[in-house]
Amino acid sequence: MFVAAAIVLLTLAVRLVLFPFQSMDYRAFVQQWYEFIAANGGFPALRYEFANYNVPYLYLLAVLTYLPVPVLAGVKVISVLFDLLLAFYVYKVVALKYPRGWLPFLAATTVSLLPTVVTNGAMWAQCDSIYAAFGVGAVYYVVRGRPWLACVFFGLALAFKLQIVFLFPLLLVLVLLRKVPWPGLLVVPGVVLLLDGPALLVGANPGHLLSVYVDQAAEYTRLTLNAPNVYQFLTVTSAADLIKSAGILFTGALVLIVVFAVIASRVTVTVPRVVLLAAFFAILVPFFLPAMHERYFYLADVLTVVAAFYFPRWLWPVPLLVQFASFFSYTPFLFGRAGVDLRWLALAMLVALVLVARELALERNREKLEQ
Repeated sequence: MFVAAAIVLLTLAVRLVLFPFQSMDYRAFVQQWYEFIAANGGFPALRYEFANYNVPYLYLLAVLTYLPVPVLAGVKVISVLFDLLLAFYVYKVVALKYPRGWLPFLAATTVSLLPTVVTNGAMWAQCDSIYAAFGVGAVYYVVRGRPWLACVFFGLALAFKLQIVFLFPLLLVLVLLRKVPWPGLLVVPGVVLLLDGPALLVGANPGHLLSVYVDQAAEYTRLTLNAPNVYQFLTVTSAADLIKSAGILFTGALVLIVVFAVIASRVTVTVPRVVLLAAFFAILVPFFLPAMHERYFYLADVLTVVAAFYFPRWLWPVPLLVQFASFFSYTPFLFGRAGVDLRWLALAMLVALVLVARELALERNREKLEQ
């Protein structure tokens, strides 16, 4: 217990060292949102359209305006608290494979000390740990046989960030295999609408709340925004809109092919297989989707660590490859310069994707041999 407490304190101390750093994104967005909320009376300010994030995160900023804490520290504390929740659900998922011993705690510690996880919130003042914590929680509850609660967690994740859709193919697989009742899908948008309620009560425009993610998706026209994905191998100077549309269609088709291949193979839904599919989709979708930011591999950063604990023999290189690709794509924003050519980072992410796909195929072959 003493060792565990010491390690938790260490992970918090590492973050506290980074708290004074102010990123460009923080100054350009989050700080200005906070100041707008504070200048317009706290929660009543949410009736205005001043941010491109969904309102649940703005609720947290509104709470900060009532507390005697510096805004930068307050914003980062929010993310760090969800870092802890993320580590907790990583522990719970890994403990399903190792109910005794120290490996679940090692997995949680590893995730909490990943460079991308540490810098995302404590340095960059981003909030990707929020949706990721709810996403990993959803995976945990679905494999524990609590599909309705899993759908609630998917809804909570979606209320904070659109990027949880990278795990929706897994949800579709589970629905088609009748591990999640199809009415549970209605819970996901239901939770989002429920969380929009307080903003509606203070006079927010319903149309704006319903279109916030559509507006986000249309905001970026570049094929890739520093993401280590397939578009780093292209040098397109024209017809980018056409390629973007084709990329969306290709990704959708590829996801459906994988989903129906899993269904057609009639695999048994085991905890390791769900973990493996979650890690696979967390890499696959942002790797092929256009207009991805570098931070959109955050779920992959976390879930590949979990997958490596489930399949240590073959997947131990995967979280290293993903972390290498993901973190070095952060460096232009955190340190002002790129440390590694993005094409090498994209190649590393592709190798990680191939290794996870290979393990999925091997899992199916092992099941056939056992039958």
